[in-house]
Amino acid sequence: MPELWLPGAEIHDLGDHAPTDQQYPPKAIAHITWDRNATAAAPQDWCPYEDLVSYFTGAGAGDAPHLVWDPFSGRTAQLFPADSRSKSLLSPAQSPTRTNRAGRVVIQIEAVFFPYCRYQGRVYPRLVDTPCAGWDRIHSWIASWGVPDVWPMGRPTDFSGHRDEQVWETRGGWFAHAHVPYNDHTDPGSWPDLAAGPGSPADPPSQQHPVPPADPTPARYQVTINGLPYGYGARGYQVTTVGRALVARGFGSHYRSGPGPDWTDADTENYADYQGSLGYTGQAADGVPGEGSLNRLLGYLPGQRTVSVAHVAAAARTDPGAEQGHRTYGAEVAIVEQALVDEGLLEQRWADGSFGSRTVTAYAAWQRRCGYEAGAADGIPGQASLHRLGAARGFTVTD
Repeated sequence: MPELWLPGAEIHDLGDHAPTDQQYPPKAIAHITWDRNATAAAPQDWCPYEDLVSYFTGAGAGDAPHLVWDPFSGRTAQLFPADSRSKSLLSPAQSPTRTNRAGRVVIQIEAVFFPYCRYQGRVYPRLVDTPCAGWDRIHSWIASWGVPDVWPMGRPTDFSGHRDEQVWETRGGWFAHAHVPYNDHTDPGSWPDLAAGPGSPADPPSQQHPVPPADPTPARYQVTINGLPYGYGARGYQVTTVGRALVARGFGSHYRSGPGPDWTDADTENYADYQGSLGYTGQAADGVPGEGSLNRLLGYLPGQRTVSVAHVAAAARTDPGAEQGHRTYGAEVAIVEQALVDEGLLEQRWADGSFGSRTVTAYAAWQRRCGYEAGAADGIPGQASLHRLGAARGFTVTD
């Protein structure tokens, strides 16, 4: 499954997720925020990206898109996961479709732009006149959700509306807001080319922007997944867990001293190699985890270092007799397993989130170390032994 969240996006999850209508083809909807009215004779200052993010996460949440995109810096905020509807389209009762849901995905992008905006002293008549920074990353991610690189009603080149209900219901691809039935907006007026990005022959030569050479520096931003940070500068047990999993999969060639709790460029480069093995390309393979690739690497998503006695005891009773690799409460089991590894009682390769027979044996050894004997050292975690392990290895134990 593709990533639910755009890699590198600033996540502002509004909640209120809702499914789309799967009988329709996948779509992407192009908008501009058009927050000010300017003209060639009277340009106005660009409205800051932060202001639009604040609006859509506050008073404007009822009209929020999936993505808020700053075409000057490339910063992008994501408010809904890809498989949820967002709310930027009108959907009146007389519409044959629920417009915000009319596709296997209906991913909506609001570019922070209005015609004749002034940014750092320069006036930009059209969106395609901007650097369109970050567009390739957005485009690749949306394409990964099966949205075809076509404009069924034509690529927008002006602010005229063109709407066709049959095309809307039967064709997948990219639609301007000006193309959506039962809506009255005429934006975005222009949009970056789907094939080659800004500066492609589809844009007039006078508006082309040279594409800079690829930056050899590894990506240096962070994302938060399940409450934990990943990416350059992140620190914690989850970083060590990812590094060790990469090494186990054969993606550790960039380490000089082995994985540790601090995310370095080596972690990014190794993770990029892993993403490439999954078929990701471009900025989708920049070495910063997404939820989907991380889940595929580990088999679970690490969380805060809290372990329930009831959960891991249930796992110890269930996993050994289940199918190989079965995980009951995998994230919590992984914390216990890593603690057993650090205590020298379990080999790293068996710290996989499954409380299998080797983990039971290792936990029994921990119980004996705690002074338990015979049947009391059965490998099933109990309150006292788990609290002692948590105190020794820095995790919290709950009932």
